[in-house]
Amino acid sequence: MIEITFVPTFAHWQRAAREALQQELAPEEIAWQELSSHTPSLPIFEESTDASTGASTSTKQFLVPKKFVELAKQIALHSDEQRWALLYRILWRLTHGEPKLLEIFVDANVALAHEMAKSVRHDIHKMRAFVRFREIKNEDGSWFVAWFEPQHHIVEQNAQFFVDRFASMRWSILTPERCAHWNGSELSFTSGLDKSHAPKDDAIEGLWLTYYKNIFNPARVKVHAMQAEMPKKYWKNLPETAVIPALLNEAPARVETMMKSSGDKIAQDNGDVWMRAPVPETASLSKVAAASKSCTACPLYKHATQTVFGEGPKHATVMMIGEQPGDYEDVAGKPFVGPAGKMLDRALEEAEFDRAEVYVTNAVKHFKWEPRGKRRIHQKPSARDIAACRPWLEAELRLVQPKVVVCLGSTAAQTVFGPAFRVTKQRGQLLESPLAKRVVATVHPSSLLRQPDEESREREYKLFVNDLRVALKAAR
Repeated sequence: MIEITFVPTFAHWQRAAREALQQELAPEEIAWQELSSHTPSLPIFEESTDASTGASTSTKQFLVPKKFVELAKQIALHSDEQRWALLYRILWRLTHGEPKLLEIFVDANVALAHEMAKSVRHDIHKMRAFVRFREIKNEDGSWFVAWFEPQHHIVEQNAQFFVDRFASMRWSILTPERCAHWNGSELSFTSGLDKSHAPKDDAIEGLWLTYYKNIFNPARVKVHAMQAEMPKKYWKNLPETAVIPALLNEAPARVETMMKSSGDKIAQDNGDVWMRAPVPETASLSKVAAASKSCTACPLYKHATQTVFGEGPKHATVMMIGEQPGDYEDVAGKPFVGPAGKMLDRALEEAEFDRAEVYVTNAVKHFKWEPRGKRRIHQKPSARDIAACRPWLEAELRLVQPKVVVCLGSTAAQTVFGPAFRVTKQRGQLLESPLAKRVVATVHPSSLLRQPDEESREREYKLFVNDLRVALKAAR
């Protein structure tokens, strides 16, 4: 085994890899050893030369596709020390009989290389999106400082973006490994620092939070999409995340207020206006159910077969709230009659519940779906869909007055507790909410049907039954 020690930059690896190829060293004969933890500099392409004469030491040319060079530039910025061995394996194969290797996306080495490059690009994008500058004052005026924790060695690669965008500012971006500084005319880099060197806030942060609160649209809240774009690991460094939990909790009530202030009209993106049928002031559950069938407060009614209202005894001790009717329920006009309903029936029986004594309903009363061939595939309802149906759910709670409410799945639980609620963290607990004094949250029975194997399905089923028993005990 031959150990090749080099500074971990693309340029140095490139020179070392050329020499290894000259000597016909196979990938398994080399141990790539980084000389130091120096953050990689911007890639520089140059021929390997002899230090004393300046003459090229290469005697044989190795031709590789241009896209390999571009891919290797990105992978060189990855934090995995094994990236160099991976690049050499690919380089060796490209120059030893597999010139079309990069076109085989299912190849293990090629797939890993693309995954590494994607991770680097993702990190570059996140840095551009989530760097927040804070102003500090000194004798020379204002300087703006930001803190970021990159996953890969991207600071120098990414610095020019901030120079172009904030050319008129003097700024520093501090990270644990490498820091970038722009004084208005020159870009420089220094060693990494810890977070204590970054300011915690500044004079304009309060104005930014006020602005953020005012542009926050509660009718367009999609928590999972938001967290996919802005993962929680970045939240600790973003000032606006301090107010996000409260804004999420307030979202349903704010949407409802918006609807009432506009005369129960909601203007949609396509210009149509959806009208909510008024909830009748009556003690008759059947009259409320009948009124719900003419509700057009959201566009879901246009593609659903019918409104699917709740079902069960008026004074049931337990009310179970699901997400929305599925394909079977949409056709039958009754809640929980499909495969998930049958799973619920089985679990209720095992938990010694009498289904006939339980009121079952959904947070959303119309089936939201998208076509896939001849099938109708379930789509998750939006905050706007839930808000449009909320008055009907509140009417059901007011008229049935259950002792215990069971939320089946995250949509139902977040309808009752707010968008920040997580079933995975608080399932099976007896809780209190503004809508009901006693609430137990658990998974939706459909999730049991999606388990990957019988063992997982049986394990999750037992947990589900135990959650129902908690609700039954509280009801009694």
